[in-house]
Amino acid sequence: MCDFAVGSAKSFLLLRDFTSKNEVDRKNKELTMSTKQFKSEKIDALKSKLEKAKVAVVTEYKGYSVEEITNLRRALQKEGGDYMVTKNTLAKIAVKGTDFEILNDTFKGPVALAFGYEDQVSPAKVVAKFIKDSKKGVILGAALDGKLLSAQETEALAKLPSKEELIAKILGSINSPASGIANSVNAVMAQLTRAMAAVRDQKAA
Repeated sequence: MCDFAVGSAKSFLLLRDFTSKNEVDRKNKELTMSTKQFKSEKIDALKSKLEKAKVAVVTEYKGYSVEEITNLRRALQKEGGDYMVTKNTLAKIAVKGTDFEILNDTFKGPVALAFGYEDQVSPAKVVAKFIKDSKKGVILGAALDGKLLSAQETEALAKLPSKEELIAKILGSINSPASGIANSVNAVMAQLTRAMAAVRDQKAA
């Protein structure tokens, strides 16, 4: 009777250990599947944004609070864009085979992407203003029309008039003489020239 009890106890412990191991394995498998699904969803979300984007600006987001990230995203959405924090490995997968693959070397450290769907200038302008006001983060670069922009070139891009600003200037000249429109265009070109000259000076220094 005693031997039977001991044997039953051993069997119970073996069964318990086996069940516990299976339960751990099952939970680990579920966790792995959940992680893979999460990564897949993040990559798909990035790809969806990239497909619509005319420009993508890469920024460092280290030190940002949830509230700050939310405010920055809302500011970009107001300008017809968006903002997304991402892991470098996922970003590299998402941009593969696209015009934004040239951004690969900028995916270092904690990064986020600002997208512009309607205007090539506004994302850089919004991000630059946010960094200046919050004194957090830096611009790492951007991709525009299949070309890689350095951090300095992206900052120069931020100094150009946005699409809305250009339209406002042109509309303001409609009721003026032809010279008014010419002056508006010349002013924009002068601003572009100054911005690009600043980039050349920074590279030469």
